Amino acid sequence: MTNKALVWFRRDLRTTDHPALFSAAEAAESIFALYILDDNPFNERNMGAASRWWLHHSLTALYADLKALNIPLVYRRGDATSVVPAVAAEASVDAVYFSKIYEPQEFRLEYAVAKGLADIGRKVHCHEGSLIHPPGSVTNKEGRPYRVFTPFWKSWNDTPVVKPLGKIAPRGAAPITNISGERLKDFKLLPTHPDWSGGLQKAWRPGELGAETQLTHSIKGIVRSYNHSRDVPAVTGTSRLSAHLHFGEISPARVLHIVRTSLEASRDVEMESNMTGFLRQLCWREFNHDLLSRYPDMACQNINANFNEFPWQANAEHLAKWQRGSTGYPIVDAGMRELWATGWMHNRVRMIVASFLTKHLLINWQAGEDWFWDTLVDADLANNAANWQWVAGSGMDAAPYFRIFNPTLQGQRFDPAGDYVRKWVPERANYPAKQIHIPDPPAESLFADGYPGAIIEHKFARQRALDAYGVIKRRN
Repeated sequence: MTNKALVWFRRDLRTTDHPALFSAAEAAESIFALYILDDNPFNERNMGAASRWWLHHSLTALYADLKALNIPLVYRRGDATSVVPAVAAEASVDAVYFSKIYEPQEFRLEYAVAKGLADIGRKVHCHEGSLIHPPGSVTNKEGRPYRVFTPFWKSWNDTPVVKPLGKIAPRGAAPITNISGERLKDFKLLPTHPDWSGGLQKAWRPGELGAETQLTHSIKGIVRSYNHSRDVPAVTGTSRLSAHLHFGEISPARVLHIVRTSLEASRDVEMESNMTGFLRQLCWREFNHDLLSRYPDMACQNINANFNEFPWQANAEHLAKWQRGSTGYPIVDAGMRELWATGWMHNRVRMIVASFLTKHLLINWQAGEDWFWDTLVDADLANNAANWQWVAGSGMDAAPYFRIFNPTLQGQRFDPAGDYVRKWVPERANYPAKQIHIPDPPAESLFADGYPGAIIEHKFARQRALDAYGVIKRRN
């Protein structure tokens, strides 16, 4: 057994089913934990504002969880390639343990950190934990990656999964250390002047306990009615685990295990169908990360290079109205206002607003992806980029170019009573269900109810989008 181990926490902010922490606990007498607000040279993109809010509260929860295990957590700011070896040397640890993150810049960072540790004679132990099946491990019979989701899902669902680990036992007395660190508040992750996070505070409970509570609560709904309710934005029909999964407050393997355990205990066909439907959504997360491993620039480059010639329209005024939820299309505006208030948006509505931006307004998907990156608490590089490209038509296994959502019909279908719109677009609160989703005619000024007319007429926008996509079709 080694004397001391350092566990470098990254996007694995939990203590249950944490392979790196578990291995460190088995191998070392004492453990230190480290979190770095990373200013490393490989960073290509800063964390969005909503994600920074979540991170602050998640780190607060992690500090308390580790303290209960007698494991001190040190905060540092800087370049991890130099900070990790420096802390390892200061603490006189024998080995450093951490979890892999399958993103291009994180992969390069891990390599540089491992090299720096090797240079000072420290052992490195890198573990899985962020995905159920790492990129490249789910392939077809020829060993090639899948280009389409459905066969990926079938293979992914049939691949054996290691049973998740539990929580480590509390250590002995916390090790005495003079390792200096920063205060979490010095990271300045929370918004000030103004503090716009009131809606986020009401909607979320970051941290491992919040993740476990959400999973316990959502499993009941998933079993009963997931396949139906997941498309209804007015009800809580989805798991709402996306941010918890992104920050690693709960492992995907644990989610899968609990759902499959419930599935095995079920003898009801409808319940089995609901749980299988949920697992497909969990698999989409893995498919997107598999795509990212093959297309590392997909957050800023079209996967389908034919879209490099697409005639996007740069319109700052239209983009701003979309961002503010002032397009005149109630279901679109409800979604954008929910996003601003809570840092989250229902998945069905995400598709509607993304289709509206890229196909009604012909604004490049990258502008939408960038806005989501800043405002979503679950902003994830692979998911965000892949889903935007899927809607725009430039991605792998993308929606066909001629699929242009009619926002009025989408609202009538998935929010038939208008409850979702009434909640987020109070200007329409008194409209009857039959009229609530019908936009007012385009107009320069607000109507009597204070709500704007449609930013663009649907029939015109649809034909313009088809003509624009036709340009690519003709060229290829």
